[in-house]
Amino acid sequence: MTSSEATKRSPFDLTGRTALVTGGNQGLGRAFAFGLADAGATVAIAGRSAERNATVVAEAAEAGHTMHPITADITKADDVARMTAEAVDALGHVDVLVNNAGTCYHADSWDVTEQQWDDVFDLNVKALWACSLAVGAHMRERGSGSVVNIGSMSGLIVNRPQMQPAYNASKAAVHHLTKSLAAEWGPLGIRVNAVAPGYCKTEMAPVDRPDLKRYWIDDAPQQRYAMPEEIAPSVVFLASDAASFITGSVLVADGGYTAW
Repeated sequence: MTSSEATKRSPFDLTGRTALVTGGNQGLGRAFAFGLADAGATVAIAGRSAERNATVVAEAAEAGHTMHPITADITKADDVARMTAEAVDALGHVDVLVNNAGTCYHADSWDVTEQQWDDVFDLNVKALWACSLAVGAHMRERGSGSVVNIGSMSGLIVNRPQMQPAYNASKAAVHHLTKSLAAEWGPLGIRVNAVAPGYCKTEMAPVDRPDLKRYWIDDAPQQRYAMPEEIAPSVVFLASDAASFITGSVLVADGGYTAW
């Protein structure tokens, strides 16, 4: 690339960059993978289902993108190490890590089982921590990288009418872990930020249920839910040079829900 071409390059352009998206085979993760690919990045997706991974890779190919599938359960340490090695092997290196994989249970506090609590924290927090350390070590060697954690507005407010205490606590932990790693890793050339989405139409969020409309939709200033493709540009932004002086931030994309 000539100096003039470099000058003209958009800071949002991810051409030549590489990205790994956990939970990239459905919902928000799939949208993030496509958003990064549309911006020019070469993308690897990691997920537990080889079948869903293959489906997304095929869909990406139809859209003109080459995505690399990695079958892994990131709640297992050995899988995290293997996923990281496979991503580096497939991509050459990893510039961007999107920690997207997560789970949620709706239940009053009295009804949350120990297994449900553990499931939420093992995936939403512990696995995110493990992936950050594994890929972060690779980024430290390179002296650069961008980690984008997927938090939630649930880490800022208490959702209603459904109770989801484990999920809310896990996402608050993600937000503060984001700031903690950003503070520590800033001198290493690694930026760490988070996106906190509001209600989005995914397999995990029944946004079309009439009994939830009063609280989920009517309480939002924009009076609607988001499609996953509307959240993806926020991830692309934080991954890109357009956010070169942003680290330790939680970007809220919630249609104004947390404004009141």
